[in-house]
Amino acid sequence: MGSPKKLRKGWSRPKKPFDRARLEYEAELKKEYGFKRKREIWKIKQKFKNIKRRARTILATHDENEKKVLMEKLQKYGIADKNASIDDVLNLSLEAFCNRRLQTVVLKKGMANTNGHARQIITHRKILIGETIVDMPNYMVSLEDEKKIKVKEKKAKPKIEEKPTEAKTEGFSEPQAKLSEIKEEDLVNPYLS
Repeated sequence: MGSPKKLRKGWSRPKKPFDRARLEYEAELKKEYGFKRKREIWKIKQKFKNIKRRARTILATHDENEKKVLMEKLQKYGIADKNASIDDVLNLSLEAFCNRRLQTVVLKKGMANTNGHARQIITHRKILIGETIVDMPNYMVSLEDEKKIKVKEKKAKPKIEEKPTEAKTEGFSEPQAKLSEIKEEDLVNPYLS
């Protein structure tokens, strides 16, 4: 089974690396949802596959407790309705999961102008969920967390106060006034004479 300290990666590479239909579909997803790299798509696909696998197992075993847990999880993220059945879960598409990503939610709430802008403000740690900074564009946002999303406010920089100069002579500051008092004879270099 392995050590719980050593976590496995949450995605796997496609078995056919040059499948034209898959590459076109991933390019379309990348453009529409603002994914930066294919690995992010593969991570979402892995979550999607796990949910579908759980739904198929529930259909085979008729486990009501497991069904209740799965449906509550999907309702928490807004992927399934309250009246949804296991068949509806099996008919879900990958786009339903992509719509719950933090990057997409920030764009839809109008906090960003484009997908790239949404990704930038997330990775630059400008987005808060409640009081917590979230800097992962692939973070799955629940319906409860969606209400708490806000942009971090800028802190006002404290103003530096200037100290008033006390002695001013004939429009010069203090060091310049001392220079004007020096005689020309004093400026002669003793080593040159």
